[in-house]
Amino acid sequence: MTAMPVTPEFHFDFGSPNAYLAHRVIPGIEQRTGTQFRYVPVLLGGVFKATGNRSPGEAFAGIRNKLDYERRETDRFIARHRLTAFTRNPFFPVNTLALMRGAAAAAIDGTLDAYVEAAFHHMWEEPKKMDDPAVMLAALKASGLDADRIAARIQDADVKQRLIAETEASVARGCFGSPTFFVGDEMWFGKDRLRDVEEAITGASPASR
Repeated sequence: MTAMPVTPEFHFDFGSPNAYLAHRVIPGIEQRTGTQFRYVPVLLGGVFKATGNRSPGEAFAGIRNKLDYERRETDRFIARHRLTAFTRNPFFPVNTLALMRGAAAAAIDGTLDAYVEAAFHHMWEEPKKMDDPAVMLAALKASGLDADRIAARIQDADVKQRLIAETEASVARGCFGSPTFFVGDEMWFGKDRLRDVEEAITGASPASR
């Protein structure tokens, strides 16, 4: 019997800088492994509420040296993968509810790839206050997307329910933050686990590293 091809999953929220960084590394993994990731928009606020998790800025605020170390690790990741377009968003943290509903709509409508590129670009390459509806729609329009349709779609019941359902399903599988990756039933959290994700895709064992 021929084994079914694996479909790795990327569960993300645009508000996570680490999700952006992972997004920029994923194409190389796809090229090397011959697979294509399934992008699954989830609402990070909903994930946090369901799991009791908090952002690193909140969770580690009282821990001496921890946040400084996390920033150094991010800088190392950026340098390793030559992610020179990354720019920290001065409006961070950003409420991504409308932006993620737009992603859910795009997933339903078959336009998710273009939407993801635009949203990540305006969050982490030419950063803007993307929780301002006017700013968000103007940015998406500037990237060639149908902003009027997006504005209407994010109010639709099927879109709202899609985002809720995907978020709840992700949490049920073990998700507690963004970015989260699944390969079959196995889960990894964080951009620094992408090597493990790639090994899982190719079926490499630790002994073969």
